[in-house]
Amino acid sequence: MKKCFFFFFLSCSLGQWVSAQSPEVLAIRKYAKQNAGPIISEFSSFLSLSNVAADRPGQQKNAAFIMDMMKKRGIQNVKLLPATTAGAPPAVYGEVMVPGATQILIFYAHYDGQPVNPAQWAKGLDPFQPKLLSDAIDKGGTNMPLPLDGNYNNDWRIYARSASDDKAGVDAILNAYEALGKTGLHPVCNLKFFFEGEEEAGSPHLNEILEKNKSLLLSDLWIICDGPVHQSGKKQIVFGVRGDTHLDLTVYASKRPLHSGHYGNWAPNPAMMLVKLLASMKDDNGRVTIKGFYDDVKPLSPSEKKALQEVPSVDEQMKAELGISGSEMKGVSLTEAINQPSLNINGIQSGNVGKLASNQIPTYATAVLDLRLVLGNDWRRQQQKVIDHIKGQGYYVTDHEPTDDERKLHTKIIKVIPDEDGINAQRTSMDLPIIKKVIEAVKKTTTDQVVLQPTMGGSLPLFLFEKYLDGKTITVPIANHDNNQHAENENIRLGNLFDGIETMGSLMMIK
Repeated sequence: MKKCFFFFFLSCSLGQWVSAQSPEVLAIRKYAKQNAGPIISEFSSFLSLSNVAADRPGQQKNAAFIMDMMKKRGIQNVKLLPATTAGAPPAVYGEVMVPGATQILIFYAHYDGQPVNPAQWAKGLDPFQPKLLSDAIDKGGTNMPLPLDGNYNNDWRIYARSASDDKAGVDAILNAYEALGKTGLHPVCNLKFFFEGEEEAGSPHLNEILEKNKSLLLSDLWIICDGPVHQSGKKQIVFGVRGDTHLDLTVYASKRPLHSGHYGNWAPNPAMMLVKLLASMKDDNGRVTIKGFYDDVKPLSPSEKKALQEVPSVDEQMKAELGISGSEMKGVSLTEAINQPSLNINGIQSGNVGKLASNQIPTYATAVLDLRLVLGNDWRRQQQKVIDHIKGQGYYVTDHEPTDDERKLHTKIIKVIPDEDGINAQRTSMDLPIIKKVIEAVKKTTTDQVVLQPTMGGSLPLFLFEKYLDGKTITVPIANHDNNQHAENENIRLGNLFDGIETMGSLMMIK
């Protein structure tokens, strides 16, 4: 009797472990392991293609490469979905229609990447010459050849632009579908694939593509494969994303640079003016002091609050990892912080520093503000709140270089250029029936807790799917959290890539 009770207790307490050993998941895992060599080889070829948004010929090559990947895997109706605006990167589309299926899942990833400065990459690395390293660079990883026996270690990493953001997403989705076919598994839902070409540029033409193809892109759920897993290493499902918009600020003073000895204490210093203005926007506890900045935030639902409480704390881990001892918002965890709107300085510049520094009062100072939004915020309204605050600090706001007449009339002049392609936040209800199926599908791929996050810290144009298609979205990230996305030395941990194939495959078998 005791043995029976013990077995029953063990089965219940290890429910995720039992489901993770299902034949379907094991079959996908085995396929990925046995075909690691070809998977990595194809992925490396994909990564070698320049995909910066401004490189139109490079973008065309990427789209063609993806189409070839899809056709090789037997995906049907593969084609480009161009925007109305000529020259905008197209989306790549394909589908698998299952006889008798009534539900449609659309898998999304993007193939464009952030601009690169090769000089900033570590010695021996090139953003478009993918390299296999034995570990992360900061952990002593060294360059190594692709193994001839096809055996890959999960902690090895591939370094290249978009290795994690977001060609890994494209690769995981397509290899997951191939794994199903090669192992005799079959999706129950109709599957559609949509790979965007300008997400990193703010998706300025995605609305055109969605509007032109509304009937083609109707679905029960969009599954977004982008972003990192939880910092704890656990898989996570994210129900929303922050919105994003920017403001370029330039404060003006003298028309020519001045000797700091002859004119210091007399001539206004634009750098000092700008930093004082920026400092007026936040208090010592990290709270934005701009009037109404938090007023229109939509509160979290009871389910979302409960999920937030269950997210593992990684604050101390990340402080140690990043070499910081405190956080900007006192008494607020990382998870809580990303569920609030934020104001950040992306960059600030005035005069020269280091060996180029000179004893001068510069003529101007400039900064870029990054506003992250949560549900309830409107990006244009949030911009205006900042502009109104600037005016409240005594500044004359203009959208051009100040004229001599303007300089005579105003002692404090600032040029403000708001972003015209901002995006709003989006959040999907945790209580939808199909969302519960997504959670179960991801749980089948891991023995660990699956982290449920109400909101991702980053931004994606998911509100457009809701606005133009009335579409529901859910984000299932796969990349390692230390992937250096958007920066030099971007990388993907191989274990995350293979886990991603497994996760996407499990999602494709949702009933």
